[in-house]
Order: sequence, then structure tokens, then C-alpha cells
Amino acid sequence: MSAPSSINSGAIPAAVPKTMRAGVYREKGIVRVEEVPVPEVGLNEVLIKVAACGICGTDIKKIFHAYVPPPQILGHELAGTVVAVGPGVTKWRVGDRVMSFHHVPCGTCFYCERRLFSQCAQYKTTGLTGGFTPNGGGFAEYVKAMPWVAERGIVALPDDVSFEEATFIEPINTIVKAVQKARITSGETVLIAGCGPIGLQLLMVAKLTGANLYTSDPMAVRREKSLTLGALESFDPTNDKLVEMVKARSGGRGADAVLVAVAHPAVVIDALAAARPGGRVLLFAANDPVTKIEFPASAVGIDEKEILGSYSAAADIQEEAADLVLHKKLPVMEIVSHRFPLGKIQEALELAARPTEESLKILITHG
Repeated sequence: MSAPSSINSGAIPAAVPKTMRAGVYREKGIVRVEEVPVPEVGLNEVLIKVAACGICGTDIKKIFHAYVPPPQILGHELAGTVVAVGPGVTKWRVGDRVMSFHHVPCGTCFYCERRLFSQCAQYKTTGLTGGFTPNGGGFAEYVKAMPWVAERGIVALPDDVSFEEATFIEPINTIVKAVQKARITSGETVLIAGCGPIGLQLLMVAKLTGANLYTSDPMAVRREKSLTLGALESFDPTNDKLVEMVKARSGGRGADAVLVAVAHPAVVIDALAAARPGGRVLLFAANDPVTKIEFPASAVGIDEKEILGSYSAAADIQEEAADLVLHKKLPVMEIVSHRFPLGKIQEALELAARPTEESLKILITHG
């Protein structure tokens, strides 16, 4: 059935309020729940009522290290229901259950032609907003998808996929991209440094390649969790035996690839040491503009180890990555440890910034 003409005209229907609650980043380390205007949809735009939004490590960095200027409404791992569409929208209707990416590349520029989608100028322009400077908006009750996102960045959800599950579609895309970039193949020895939410998702996806997977983390609970998700063994990196243990399990050579899911320079040094000559070290979490990393030049110049980076999602694997979640091929819900209502977003963010042994993936849910 066609959407009502009042919605097609771009007007917000009566069921959608003029204002909403949102977690507004106001100063370093502080997000306040405020009443703000609901974004108005215009030509080719879509309004989504947010049902759930995951907290990402980049949200934590932006808020607690003030890497972006306030005020902003963050949160980009979101899913919800379409509640309004602007003139020109034919792909989506009110009532559609969806998730939305916040970055979508142009597809035709120098970088897009080389599959460097995250370097595309349009990709760097955030196309999902809850207000203020666009930056995702998932920590609000409603978000607006701008035209290029509404056209190519929204994914329909089947009825048997919950909104909470759907919040993993965007992060899993980034994970699939990283595993592909690390060129992991069946039978290789792979170390994943860090068993937080990102490390465990890297583990889930890397397991699909048939590699022999090992993990490391200072927290015993997280090491144990990695074993339940497919790691052969998990090591405590604080005992200074990590490199020795990895080499002992790889014919004395070291790991073929090390995936670094910890934003700490010292972990990169350990990762390089644990990688075999000619091996690959992929940095996933080390992506802020401030951190400096030093490492022995010989690791690259003589041992020919590669240092790779992987940032954000890839447009050309959108369907493949979404399929892993939509068809429940990954146990993503096993890493959800906490759910907080929007009214307790500050508490949720502080837990994500300073994780405990009990905490892993944290979701903001709208009841």
C-alpha cells in the first residue's frame, strides 16, 4: 500500500512529534539527554525512528577525548522503523524495518574506483543525522537519512531479525573489510589482539576463513569468551610470553597475520613481534589523530612485515556483510552484555569507556 500523501509531501505525520529526546555531546566526556527538534525530511530524504543503537569505540574516542567539537548527536550502529519519507523517495515506505549506514561513497571518484571508499569525499560527509553537525544521530529517538544514504545506504530487515541484531550490520561490514584486507586464508595462523567487542567480531568473521585463530587479552573473562566463539587458545599478554607462545604454535615462525583490536601503541609493538617475517599486522582500533606509534624499522625494512590499516565500511560488500547478520551466520548477540535506555546514556558511555570484566557490547535501546 502506498504511503499517505502527507508523508510523500515531506511533512512529518501527526504520529511523529516535533521534538524528541537525544543524547547530546556537550563537552568532553559529557552527553546530556535533551529535548531537540525532530529532523525535518526534505527531497529524497527518509526519517527513521531509532529502536536500538550500538556504542562504538569511535563514539567513545570522540566524546571522552573530544576529537570532535560539540554539540553533536553521535551513534551510528542503528536500526529502526521508517516513519516519514520526503518527495521523490520510492524505495522506502512508512513502516519499513531498516538499518542505515551513515557513510555512503559516490562510487565514481578516484578513490571509489580503487575500492578506497572511506577516502571518498562524499563518504567523509556524514549522511545520517539527529541534528546539529551530522554525525550518525543514533543516540536520538529519530534520525534523518540524507538523499545519498536514503538511496544506497539503507538495508531492509526481515521480520525474523531483531533491531538489536541489525545494529551489527554496520560494524560487521567494517570487520569483513578488515579480514579481507588482511588477506587471511584457510590454514593460516592468526592472532587477534584484544577480545573486546571489536576483537570478538574479528574472531567471528575470521573463523569463516578456516584460519587457525588465537587471541590475547588481559581479562580472563574475555579470553574465555573468545574460546567459546572459536579461538583455539587465548593468551594473557601481560606475562611477557605472548610472542613465545604464538611462535610455539606456528613452527617457530610467528603468526601469518595479527589483527590489532586495541588502541594502544604497545600492543602494536607486540603484534609486530608476534608476526612472522613477511607477515601482516592490521591496525583496526588505532585510528585516532593523536596517538603516535614507534616500532623497529627492521621489522618492516628487513623482516618485510606489512602494516595495514582498515577503516570503516566498504560499499561493495554491503550485501555480503549484511547477509552474515540477516541470516544469523554469526553469533553476534552472544557479545551483547548490557542494554541501557536513552535516559541512562551517560552511564552506558562511561561503562563502554571503562569496561569491566562483565561488559562487552553495549546497546542503547528505545522501549
